[in-house]
Amino acid sequence: MAEHCFRITPTGTPRAAILIVPPLFEEANRTRRTLVLAMRALAADGFAAVLPDLPGQNESLVPLEKVDLASWQNALAEAAATIDGPLIIASLRGGALVDHHPKVAAWWRLAPVGGASLLRTLMRARVAADREGGVTSSLDSLQAEAATAPLLLAGNRLSPAMIAQLGSAETHPVARLRTVTLGSGADAIAGTPLWLRAEPGEDAAMAKAIAADIAAWSTACGIS
Repeated sequence: MAEHCFRITPTGTPRAAILIVPPLFEEANRTRRTLVLAMRALAADGFAAVLPDLPGQNESLVPLEKVDLASWQNALAEAAATIDGPLIIASLRGGALVDHHPKVAAWWRLAPVGGASLLRTLMRARVAADREGGVTSSLDSLQAEAATAPLLLAGNRLSPAMIAQLGSAETHPVARLRTVTLGSGADAIAGTPLWLRAEPGEDAAMAKAIAADIAAWSTACGIS
């Protein structure tokens, strides 16, 4: 089943296309508004911007517990294959764990994070929620439960395969890669770590900074 892709295109022929890979799980919800603002800024600068839904996420009809990281990697490669012309993948946070399969001109990653770190955050949130509900759980007990059955973590029902793959997942090395962080300096952009907020947020200045840095990286790679 083909998943929905949100697209914003410029007037005229695009300089290149930017395939945006959002953070995973709840972090995607917290950053989506800012990513859409970045897409609009990219389109204003002549780029086509594409934000696909991963299976089990957002508008997807696939149950999340039926997918794993490998499913997301394959789905992203399929989405990239439908885009004509020069293509850059721009990934945020855990999105960098699934962005390496497509054959593209360049990659851009913001604050990439390992799967084990994401998994610990999700499990600690579950332990805290259990405690508030009068239930005793621990990271070890949740890991044991997740070995044989889907586990509910921060509103996400994850399969044993997803949890096992997350536990060992690291970003893959790719050619023509720019990695940026939040902060100041040559390899940083100013912005807010929206993925840490309890609710979805918006940072218009950060969106413009993301778009400008991606555009500059495209030029540096000779893509536009």
